[in-house]
Amino acid sequence: MRLGYYAHHHGSGHCRQIDKLAALLPVDAKRQLIVFTSLSLDDYAFSCLDEQQIIRLQAEDECADDVLKGRAGEHWQPASLHYSPVGNSNIQKRSHQILDTIYQHHIDLMIIDVSVEVAMLCRAASIPYLYIRLPGIRDDTPHLNAFAGALALLAPYPRLLEATMTPEWVGKKTLYLDFINTAQQKELTYREFIEILAKLNTSNLKDWEEDTSTIITVIKGYGGHEAIDMKLPELRRLLPSAFIISLGPINDNMRCHVDIAAQVNDVTPFIQHSDYLLMACGLNAVAQVYDYATPLVVLPDDRPHQEQEVMAQALIDQERALSWQQFKTLLSHKQTHTNPNGLSANKAQTKSTSKSSNVNRNKDCLTAAQEFMDSTAEYPTTKAWFEKWLLPKLELNPDY
Repeated sequence: MRLGYYAHHHGSGHCRQIDKLAALLPVDAKRQLIVFTSLSLDDYAFSCLDEQQIIRLQAEDECADDVLKGRAGEHWQPASLHYSPVGNSNIQKRSHQILDTIYQHHIDLMIIDVSVEVAMLCRAASIPYLYIRLPGIRDDTPHLNAFAGALALLAPYPRLLEATMTPEWVGKKTLYLDFINTAQQKELTYREFIEILAKLNTSNLKDWEEDTSTIITVIKGYGGHEAIDMKLPELRRLLPSAFIISLGPINDNMRCHVDIAAQVNDVTPFIQHSDYLLMACGLNAVAQVYDYATPLVVLPDDRPHQEQEVMAQALIDQERALSWQQFKTLLSHKQTHTNPNGLSANKAQTKSTSKSSNVNRNKDCLTAAQEFMDSTAEYPTTKAWFEKWLLPKLELNPDY
C-alpha cells in the first residue's frame, strides 16, 4: 500500500512522529510515503524522508475576505467540524493540494495526525484513513465523528496510559503502538556526562568525584515553556545546593536560578544521569524518558482537550511520575532524614562510578509500531490489509 500522512502544524511533534514511523518502513515503501503539512522547512526538516516527499500545504488561517469565520455562531457551524471558514481561498487551495496529491500518487491509505477537518475531507472523498489519537479528553462531536469515520485509531503510547474516561468503543477501535523511539543514542558513562557539563559551563565546575549535589534536569520544548520557567525560583529555594540544568528555551530573567541553560542535540545522558527530571508531558518528550528509572516530575502545559494533564495523571497513577506537590512532599521528607542535599548516604559513592538509570528499558518497545508499519508494506491493497490484518488484530467486525 502507498501511505499518506497528514501532520498538524502546531509544534513539531506531529512531523517528528511520522519521521519515527517512516524509519520503520522498508526502503521501497518509505520512498512512496507522502507527508502533508503546513509546517515550513525552517520549522522542521525531515531526517528519514526526502523533501520531495513533503507537500507543504497552504496555511488555514482566517482571511479578511472570508464569507464566514472559522467558528461561526449556532446554526452556522457544522457540528462535525471544529473549524470551517467559508470562502477561504487558502483552505480551498490546501484541500485541492491534498486531494490532487492523493489521486496523482495513488495513495491507498491516509494517516491523519491530527485534524478532524482533513478526516472529514477524506471520508467525504471516499479515501480510507487512520486517525492518530492523542491523550486527553476528546469526547466532543467532531472528534467522535472523525473516530467513527476512520478504519481504525492509532495511539502512539502504551495501553497502560489510556485515560479512564475513554469510551469503550474508542478503545476497542484503537491500535496501541506504545512509545516510538527509533534513535539509537549511545549511552554515556557518568564521567562522560560530567565532561559534557564541564564544556557547557566552565565557570561553575565542581569536583564531581566528591560533590554530592543533587542533579536536576529541566527539559522544555518550543510548544511553550513559560509555566515551567515559573517553577525555577521555587525549585532553587527547595534545593539551594542542587545543580540545576535547563535544557531548551528559557526566559532571560530565569537564568539566574539555574547552573546551566543550554540547547543540546541529545538529552539521553541528562535523562540517564540526573537525580530528577522536570518536564511537561508532550508525547515525544514522555516517550524519551518513559523507560528510564530516573524519577520524573511532571509539570503539564495547558493544552486543548487537557492533553498533557491527562497524560500526567496517567503517569502518576502508574507510579511512573510525581506531581509537583508530591515532589515537594518527597523533598521535605528526604531533607528530614538525610543530608541537606536530600541524598542518601551512599549516593556520592554511586555517582563516582556510574548512574545509569535505564535498567528498566524495554528492549521490545518498537514491536507494536514495527508490526503495524510492516503490515502496511505487506499487503498490496487497503481492502486486503483491512480484512486480513487490521480487523483480526482489533478483533472487530464492522456491522455492514
